[in-house]
Amino acid sequence: MLTFNFADYFHHVNKAFVKESDNEDEEDAPESQIPAGTKNYMTVRGHAQIRAEFEHLVKVERPAIVQVVSWAAGNGDRSENGDYIYGKKRLREIDRRIRFLTKRLESAVIVDPADQRNCDQVFFAATVTVCDADGVEETYQIVGIDEANAQEGRISWISPLARALLKAREGDTVRFDSPGGLREIDIIGVRYE
Repeated sequence: MLTFNFADYFHHVNKAFVKESDNEDEEDAPESQIPAGTKNYMTVRGHAQIRAEFEHLVKVERPAIVQVVSWAAGNGDRSENGDYIYGKKRLREIDRRIRFLTKRLESAVIVDPADQRNCDQVFFAATVTVCDADGVEETYQIVGIDEANAQEGRISWISPLARALLKAREGDTVRFDSPGGLREIDIIGVRYE
């Protein structure tokens, strides 16, 4: 499915422009780590977004920065050359992000919500409407770690709320620990789109 050879890419990176950091996983912060022994689930939409970012970095942004650094290196004294210093720093950031995205794409298990057969139960990629004790309704989609965005109603499948919702059905009441304490919510709708 992926046509880009990730291993070859990093073996052929021009080392003159890249200073490898000691910590290759700096981008993999604790909040974005996939729990040990679990799979890296992604929705089709999430995979496409990560793939697009990867392609942009590899085909557009990195080549442009390499060109700037190369031009700046030819201008003489590198110690006071802002274009060169910033370019090298940005190149390291881009390469770190490319490594991170490469790992995520290679380990992705893509789940298409349209393929779900058991539509009355909450599984990964479900869109769930819930109602709390105050009668406030909210809708969430359970998504992969890298595509979660609470403001847009997309919650990571490893979040306490998503874990409480998983395998529940419409009409069920679930309890979970939230930052504000123990909460109880009713599931009023489950759909896959």
